[in-house]
Amino acid sequence: MYVQIIPYEEGLNYRWDIFDVTKVVSHHDYPLIKVGKLTLNENPTNNFTDIEEAAMSPANLVPGIEVSPDKLLQGRLFSYKDAQRYRLGANFEDLPVNKPVVPVHNYERDGFMKAENQGDEVNYEPNSRRGPQEVPDAAITPDQVQGTTGARPYHYQVDYTTQLVTSIA
Repeated sequence: MYVQIIPYEEGLNYRWDIFDVTKVVSHHDYPLIKVGKLTLNENPTNNFTDIEEAAMSPANLVPGIEVSPDKLLQGRLFSYKDAQRYRLGANFEDLPVNKPVVPVHNYERDGFMKAENQGDEVNYEPNSRRGPQEVPDAAITPDQVQGTTGARPYHYQVDYTTQLVTSIA
């Protein structure tokens, strides 16, 4: 598994929009860095429960990993959870294949087909029962925005040859 790391300032001033999905950032400018190896080490025992009920989402991140402002990724972050709720039901995260390997400590309880409602625990914070508390280290880093923001069409740079010429050279 590889990553390509671009310093923030250099990403702002790159030859083209680094979040344009029709372009690839040159591996000559920013080489790929090997970060590990993904190994599938087990065959499914039941195709339906292990494969068909699996709900992958790019929004499932561990603290410290954050998403980019890539428009394609942003759309997927928004739509995957809705698609999974439609396909698998409201509590798809409680299915064994989607359930975390460690206990979840939150204040979500009851609701449609909710089997594990956390007993008599309170569902608010702060409380006197020393329930789960927000972890400040998991806060999302604010994005820097330049110019004005608003809902308007994005005019793409129509350039079908620059990347082709630079990748051949």
